[in-house]
Amino acid sequence: MKTYLTVMFNSEGARPSEVANILYNLGFNAVQGNYDFEYDWGSSANVKDIIWFGDKIHAALKGYKVMFKLETII
Repeated sequence: MKTYLTVMFNSEGARPSEVANILYNLGFNAVQGNYDFEYDWGSSANVKDIIWFGDKIHAALKGYKVMFKLETII
């Protein structure tokens, strides 16, 4: 199971390299293609785990003036 993250930056917000470092610390890897970052759960996660992780991402990016979109695929 993997969670994919797309990030939209604001020119008045944090630098992409700064945001990337935050996401790397959460366990994301940068990818090329339709998404910007990928998190590999290693095994199955349930909906509560995914929502908890979304909250964790939200808290980590708070104040950096970026928007993000999550998509989790089995």
